[in-house]
This record gives sequence, structure tokens and C-alpha cells, in this order.
Amino acid sequence: MPVIDAQKDADALTLTFVAEFDAGVERVWQVWEDPRQLERWWGPPGWPATFTKHEFVVGGICRYHMTGPDGTKAPGWWTFTAIEAPHRLEFDDGFADRNGEPSNAIPPTHAVVTLEAVGDRTRMTSVSTFASLESLEQMAALGMVEGMTMALGQIDEVLR
Repeated sequence: MPVIDAQKDADALTLTFVAEFDAGVERVWQVWEDPRQLERWWGPPGWPATFTKHEFVVGGICRYHMTGPDGTKAPGWWTFTAIEAPHRLEFDDGFADRNGEPSNAIPPTHAVVTLEAVGDRTRMTSVSTFASLESLEQMAALGMVEGMTMALGQIDEVLR
């Protein structure tokens, strides 16, 4: 499994995931840049993602939904705040209403993803920062640690 570490830091209001992949940085970057590749791993197994909008530029937005085994749709959104190809991207990440528009039910997080070469492999570090301890605990209770770990575990297959 590619996830080598997952940490919840209540003081810093963060969840951090570290994963390593048997591919170069440029190849791993593509799993973020290409929405069709992103769909193959974003969301845990059994909850595949469909990206209906993917503007991979600073200020660009993403709209997507994950579909559960019973057909339930869980919509979400991103707004890219920084992109430094192929090593770093940042985005605000939140839940959306049924029309795909941002919802304030749970405050959005800010994600920072970095890719670095480790020999001929790539280490991906993803840090999500939460608005409050309450929202961090709420997302942890919803299974974000397990879900993200399983989602990241699907990237190896995409890279093949």
C-alpha cells in the first residue's frame, strides 16, 4: 500500500498523508492534472468520482461527485490556489449542494500537495488544514483518514 504515514494533529488542525509511488514525479503529477485519471482514484473504493469540471489553473474550479454503491451522490468542489508543476498544488476543498455549488454545512479545508523524488520513486505529501478543531474532528468521524488512505491506495493501478 502506498500510504506510509497518516497523522492527525489537533494542535495544528491538520491531517497529513504521506504516500510513495513507483513512478517519477512528472507521472504522479498527471494523476492530479488529468481529470480522467483523477476519477480513477479520488474517492475510496466503491465511491468512484466523476469530475464534471476540472480547471487546472490557479483560480480554477473543480466540481465533482462521488457515487456510492447504493447510488447516493456526494458532491464536492475545489478551487486551486497555487500550482507549481510538477511539485506542488494547493486548493480549497469542500462539500457541495446537489447543484454542485459550495455548501457551508462543513467548513472547507485547505489542501497542500507536494511531490518529491525519492530515488526513482515519488513521495506525495498531502496536508489538509481545517478551520477549527470541531471541523477536523467532524471529518475524522466521517472517515476521512480511512477514505483518503484507501483512495491513495488506488493510485498504483492508475500509474500502471
